[in-house]
Amino acid sequence: MQMMGRAGRPQHNALGKGILITHNTELQYYLSLMNQQLPIESQMIAKLPDTLNAEVVLGTVTNVTEAMEWLTYTYLYVRLCKAPALYGVQVDENDKLLEKPRADLVHTACLLLDKGNLIRYDRKTGLIQAQELGRIASHYYCTYESMDTYNKLLKDTCTEIDLFRIFSLSSEFKQIHVREEEKLELQKLAETVPIPIKESLDEPSAKVNVLLQAYISQLKLEGFALQSDMVFISQSAGRLFRALFEIVLWRGWAQLALKILGLCKMVNARQWQSLNPLHQFKKLPTEVVRTLDKKNLPFDRLYDLDVHQLGELLRVPKMGKPLYKFIRQIPKLDMTTLILPITRSTLRVELTITPDFQWDEKIHGSSEGFWIFVEDVNGEIILHHEYFLLKQKYCTEEHIVKMFVPVFDPLPPLYFIRIVSDRWLGSETVLPVSFRHLILPEKYPPPTELLDLQPLPISALNNPQFEQIFEKRGIHYFNPIQTQAPNGSGKSVCAEFALLRHFENNPNGKAVYCTSLDDLAKNIYFDWLERIAVPLKKTVVLLTGENSIDIKLLKRADVVISTAERWDNISRRWKNRSDVQKVKLFIVDNLHMIGGSNGPVLEVVCSRMRYMGNQLDSKLRIVAMATSLMNARDITHWLGCEQNYNFPPNARPVALDLRIDGFNLSHTPTRLSAMVRPVYSAILRHGGKLEPKPVLIFVPNRRLTRSLAVDLLTYALADRQENRFLHMNPEEDVFANLVERLNDESLKETIKRGVGFYMKEQLVLILKVYKICLIVERYKFV
Repeated sequence: MQMMGRAGRPQHNALGKGILITHNTELQYYLSLMNQQLPIESQMIAKLPDTLNAEVVLGTVTNVTEAMEWLTYTYLYVRLCKAPALYGVQVDENDKLLEKPRADLVHTACLLLDKGNLIRYDRKTGLIQAQELGRIASHYYCTYESMDTYNKLLKDTCTEIDLFRIFSLSSEFKQIHVREEEKLELQKLAETVPIPIKESLDEPSAKVNVLLQAYISQLKLEGFALQSDMVFISQSAGRLFRALFEIVLWRGWAQLALKILGLCKMVNARQWQSLNPLHQFKKLPTEVVRTLDKKNLPFDRLYDLDVHQLGELLRVPKMGKPLYKFIRQIPKLDMTTLILPITRSTLRVELTITPDFQWDEKIHGSSEGFWIFVEDVNGEIILHHEYFLLKQKYCTEEHIVKMFVPVFDPLPPLYFIRIVSDRWLGSETVLPVSFRHLILPEKYPPPTELLDLQPLPISALNNPQFEQIFEKRGIHYFNPIQTQAPNGSGKSVCAEFALLRHFENNPNGKAVYCTSLDDLAKNIYFDWLERIAVPLKKTVVLLTGENSIDIKLLKRADVVISTAERWDNISRRWKNRSDVQKVKLFIVDNLHMIGGSNGPVLEVVCSRMRYMGNQLDSKLRIVAMATSLMNARDITHWLGCEQNYNFPPNARPVALDLRIDGFNLSHTPTRLSAMVRPVYSAILRHGGKLEPKPVLIFVPNRRLTRSLAVDLLTYALADRQENRFLHMNPEEDVFANLVERLNDESLKETIKRGVGFYMKEQLVLILKVYKICLIVERYKFV
């Protein structure tokens, strides 16, 4: 019909003729299409499960209500309202917006997707969650019927015969049929292709299988209809095999993943994996490669020959140099490993990758992709996988990849690390990693059980001045977890306990509070300056980093607050500094950060203080505080502490409901963009409906704080609730005055809607707004 419409276009011809040849029974139908103005109907119902799955994966649909709202933006909804009877919808005067039909359509589509494990659908609450299979189906445009077929037929024992059969059963090829005139040619092709076919050639799946193998084998076809079908199959083959590869990779089947990845590359290169990899170079004469094939030499052996030896092997000396060049253009990576046991069940693997091939931009482009697999001792299970992209400008440099892999009991003798090219056949490197000399850490002791004790009142301190210190913080009872417990459980109060005891037992001694975080040191300084220094008439100082100034501060101080680096500068010459020797209490906070970037300095400072205490026999008391540690006993032995309290992470005064959502996207900007909608949904789901609760979001950089605040307000505006996050009158004087003092215009606009973000230069004002509960959301970057 489109071609008939092109006949006699006014801008080109004054007259046009079109000839329509069809069956007599269909003549009136086609004439009606030409002569009558018929409405264009929506065909979306047939593809509704697939389109809905795409929206779920994208994050725009998280429940049935949002799915029904999404349907109103489609052309299907327009035609449902105009011609409901045509789509089997009963007209109801009380339901002019067709809410019930929309709910039925969404419910049916969700059931189909849930049955195929593409989504997780809760019928009671209406919540819809994306699954890994759904993500694969959406990214590779696979129908839910194809994914269901793959789920049922894929096994870890599948052979190439099974894989070709599974591919041919994809629903994308349901329109392909076997024509009578094609059977003879299909029979000849079936006898030629290398992979046997189980089905009869009368089956459409057999035709798909034969044509795919013919495409890889570069066989010529006689029938134009077969050529047309082969083009369609070849265009879908790479995409569907990639989807199969992602499914198998997700399931962790090592051997099957390698087979399917090989099929992906075979379809792309149009050659079988058994052939010489040099067939992939179109500029290399075919006769040269065929001569090499007759020699039956492994490709690795060719790599060891020089130019002269290659020329002698071909008996054409002048071809030795170009052949040498092409052999070294096949991507090859060398690697070495360094293994470090983290726990008895986790290993840290540092993989050093060195490219060992000649880069040609015309052949390799600007980058080459590789897959890194860590396989178990039998090569059957993928314990870890990741995609490695090698860029041309770094093709001569070493690359370090760090990863964490599980290890099981009993300890296996070795693992295999395999690097396979994503595009090139014959490009594979395998490195066995032996565990013969690997020593795993000892089994960690269980955490300290929390005793069921009643909270103690502050009167238990038996000191009115001490009680006044905690009353200023609004503390009237001490909870049972105020010891070495997770952050936020009140362990800073334990540091104050130690400090108050120090004042009683060593009134002339000095106390030091040391941490790795500069911001935390400042907060503690201002807090103790107000609550401890004034009532108890003690001098609290904060080291600046300038030695001359810090020495003077130390001389007159009772309590010294410092970062690890600054105290390291002061304490290095402790033998010559009597003020350092007067330290009787050393409090180190956030000791769990000893494994971070500032860990070495913190470790040196703690070791030096313990050594000083032993040398002077000064009975120096060390109080170490950290989050829950797996190796708390090792820390205790190192610091010489006799008592150790290591409570589990879930022992906290405020219950923590931990939920983890994974995003399997390697591109950082894309991954961060994909997180915005789930974050907004999580705020609505967990932020409290009757009594909205404050929400704190951490993002990786400062630039993202601004865009995230705008995106969240955009979603609220799309829900027709632009002031969803604002729970007070923005016209109030206190709020208006604080907002006007802000310098950033975008911060002003977002904070007026209840969303603020961290700006270091405006931090004091933002904290004031947050503390007086004028906004419910605050976003901070770290």
